[in-house]
Amino acid sequence: MAKTERGNGLDFATDKLTDTGKGGGFGAEVNGGAIQGEDRVDKYGFTGGAQQNSEESAEAIPIEVLRQREAKWLDMLNNWDKWMAKKHRKVKERCQKGIPPSLRGRAWLYLTGGKVKREQNQGRFQELDDQTGDPKWVDIIERDLHRQFPFHEMFKARGGHGQQDLLRVLKAYTLHRPDEGYCQAQAPIAAVLLMHMPAEDAFWVLVQMCEKYLPGYYSTGLEAIQLDGEILYALLRRVSPAAHGHLRKHKLEPILCMTEWFMCAFSRTLPWTSVLRVWDMFLFEGVKIVFKVGLVLLKCMLGSQEKLKSCQGLYETMELLRAIQPQYMQERFLVHEIIELSVSEKDIEREHHAQLRRWKESHGDLHCKSPPRMHGAKAIMNAEPPSRQDLRQRPTIIVESPLAPAGDKVLAGDAKGRRKANREQQKITIPAPEETHNPYPPPPSDPSPLLKHLTLQESKESLSSAEHDTYL
Repeated sequence: MAKTERGNGLDFATDKLTDTGKGGGFGAEVNGGAIQGEDRVDKYGFTGGAQQNSEESAEAIPIEVLRQREAKWLDMLNNWDKWMAKKHRKVKERCQKGIPPSLRGRAWLYLTGGKVKREQNQGRFQELDDQTGDPKWVDIIERDLHRQFPFHEMFKARGGHGQQDLLRVLKAYTLHRPDEGYCQAQAPIAAVLLMHMPAEDAFWVLVQMCEKYLPGYYSTGLEAIQLDGEILYALLRRVSPAAHGHLRKHKLEPILCMTEWFMCAFSRTLPWTSVLRVWDMFLFEGVKIVFKVGLVLLKCMLGSQEKLKSCQGLYETMELLRAIQPQYMQERFLVHEIIELSVSEKDIEREHHAQLRRWKESHGDLHCKSPPRMHGAKAIMNAEPPSRQDLRQRPTIIVESPLAPAGDKVLAGDAKGRRKANREQQKITIPAPEETHNPYPPPPSDPSPLLKHLTLQESKESLSSAEHDTYL
């Protein structure tokens, strides 16, 4: 039997992840069992049809439209400060339409301010990664690794690269915020990020989400999530009086139905296509989107007397909310309902102050002093204006001309690098040729050695670069 351990207010089953390979067997172990043949992998990386319904219900976007959206997003990302300063409403609209999959990781990095944080703290993640970490937190993290998306190709193998990166990111966060440590709900958040970006980028986006979007959610005592639960119910009173009355009648406390929703940003609740669309909007607009999703689901499941006939008690209501009907979580329906629902940042802040006042009257001051919540990308950029240098793209492919002198490597698009190379080239004395040669000799009959050299060089430099993104 696995014993239960408590950390940061959540229960942890402590069946520790350990190496179980015996007898020199071959192959990877998948969360407690050996892989039996190859499973079909869908376009999101899930195996065995784990997200079959999500894939079937996904909106079909014509390839021409997708390419147009990619071009628009590339232009925005290359001029991020200008777009956010003057055309942020257009950025919001494009997030609502869905970020192109090929650019989603890079877009999330910019939306959250993770790109700026990374540039302003170069070497910080590597410094944290090199440390062993607090054994208490590392032990708990290791026990949670195999529970995160076990049917995704990144995380299904024990000790695979996905689980290793997840451990690195979560351990680094405990070292970055030793006062907060680790909370079990952070693991699925970090796992979703790792599906879209390298470990260092995932770490900085996780930092921004924990400190700017959801401050206090993962601290001991879970005071922030309890406050937001009361805010959710206060907003529900206006959005769906029937649902609110039913929950209050049966004394179903908010923390019983919305904790996992909010703390995991619905990553463990919704179909995958809906998760991605919700996160696209959430990382631009902030926690307002999380509230809207919760309100839509509660309204759809409990919003009429006809629907309430099947849940006449507390237990039946909780069971109903644990099994949300698929049509209410379908991508197109859910996104439409979120956009149409009228809930603003001012509404949330007004209720926050009201609930905070009531909390102090009944519980006293909060034990956890969290930083103020930032309502999305625009608020984060206004609070911490980035420099052009912080937003500058760092090319990942180094181009080396076969005609250039040995050792001259110039980053494509790097003006300083080009000027330096030109200065160095001017210093080189080239002896006059003894005879005239054709400056454009015919190509060699077997160009493979040159191509092989260039391919190896580019691959090596790309892997060692700081950006690691793969774009169009």
